[in-house]
Parts: sequence; C-alpha cells; structure tokens
Amino acid sequence: MTTLYDVPAEDLIEALTETLAEEDDIEAPEWAAFTKTGVDKELPPEQEDFWQRRAASLLRKVAVDGPVGVNRLKTEYGNAKQGTTRYRVRPHQKVDGSGNIIRTALQQLEDAGYVETSENDGRRITGEGRSLLDDTAGEVLQDLDRPDLERYA
Repeated sequence: MTTLYDVPAEDLIEALTETLAEEDDIEAPEWAAFTKTGVDKELPPEQEDFWQRRAASLLRKVAVDGPVGVNRLKTEYGNAKQGTTRYRVRPHQKVDGSGNIIRTALQQLEDAGYVETSENDGRRITGEGRSLLDDTAGEVLQDLDRPDLERYA
C-alpha cells in the first residue's frame, strides 16, 4: 500500500489541491483575497487556488507532524524578514506566518472530517484524512513515470 511518505511532497500537494477544490467545505473566505500570508509579505497571494493549496499543505503537515498546534504551524509557514534599516545591514529576522489563515483552513478541514482536535495536543489527522492522503499518494505514484520511484509500485 502506498502512503504519503512514498511520493514527493509537491506532487502530493498538487493532487490534493485538485481534490480539495471539489469539496464544498474547503472554500476561501471573503477576506482571503485581501489578507497577506505573513508580516513579511507586501501583497496577498496571487494564485487562484491558494486556499485549497494551503489547506492541502496543512493536511499533509498535520499528518506528518501531528498532533500539532496553530502556533507551531505559524512558525513552519513563516519566513525571514529583511532588516528595517535603510541600507539593509541588519540581519534577517524570523517572522511567523498568518495564524488566521492557518486556523480557518484547519477549521474547514475539521468540518470536512479530515482533521480532529485533540484535548491538549492540538490537531491530528483522522482515519478519513489518512485514507484521502494515502489514496491520493497511490494515484500520484501511478502518474509518475520516474524510474527511482518504480520500486514502490
């Protein structure tokens, strides 16, 4: 049986994005068109399927690292912010990603039944979410025609 660990992450996230786009529970809120993904960004994302892509990435991240909380995910999706001085001589500083985007996407994944909230640990993947990830990984592996991945087929 193919698992999410058997395929490259970017290919799995791409396939999950298409699957989540068909879900009714995973939709970008109205404010998502105007929201930046972090303090270090100047503009909101320009991708049309950004919300589904971020939800797919979060689903994979919760499955791999779970149970995980919003604060730790903010750190994962953060970036390095340039120094604020005029000549950029100050070192970069680490800034967190947007907690509202992460929290809302996780709530939508909970409504869809792919993620659940544990009492003290944060969020973890459900059986249905694990099944979705593994089935999608199997489809991705069949689509890949790379010789280094044929041993998993």
